[in-house]
Amino acid sequence: MPSGRARQFDTDEALDRALEVFWNRGYEGATLPELTRAMGINKPSLYAAFGNKEQLFHKTLDRYRDGPQAFLFEAFGKPTAREVVEAIFSGFIRMQRGGSRGCLVISGALACGEGSEPVRQELVRLRKETVAAFQSRFERAKRDGDLPADTDCPTLARFITTVLNGLAVQAASEATEEEMKLVAELAMRAWPYADTGDARPPKRSRGSKKASQHGDDQ
Repeated sequence: MPSGRARQFDTDEALDRALEVFWNRGYEGATLPELTRAMGINKPSLYAAFGNKEQLFHKTLDRYRDGPQAFLFEAFGKPTAREVVEAIFSGFIRMQRGGSRGCLVISGALACGEGSEPVRQELVRLRKETVAAFQSRFERAKRDGDLPADTDCPTLARFITTVLNGLAVQAASEATEEEMKLVAELAMRAWPYADTGDARPPKRSRGSKKASQHGDDQ
């Protein structure tokens, strides 16, 4: 692009289109011709505006976390740890309505060649950050009496992220919204309850009432 010449494309829109390609194809699966075609620009314009492919991926990853994945950070403001997790499960399932693609942070570069190792390591770091965020929130809930005093917060954090990871794989495998909701509900039955004088879990959602009819009468 000649120096001083104004760009003839919307950078935000171009990033959104690049995000769709990376989200659907993964880092290594997304080729430069595919990216430039989706973004409506040529290679020189891509390099001038966004840098190389790795730099472009990092920019789209920031856009992903601030956009489609924003529910994850908003959910941590919920008053109880259980509500945090339920909001995250619900947010993830809603995110799939635009097309089942799973999660970019999970599947973007699970396995890749040596040249893409920095990208894989960055996604590993982000996944570890999520586990740490859950653990920190659960530790606070335990101190506040929202979780039992004997709660194993590191394991609970890994359990929740493991379910999320599994939902991402299921979403990419075209699981339906209802199927993913049932998995999330089943996972929440393992939730530890603090002794507050009423140890019964909250009323189950409509989707799990039928299953409870053949269980106990508590």
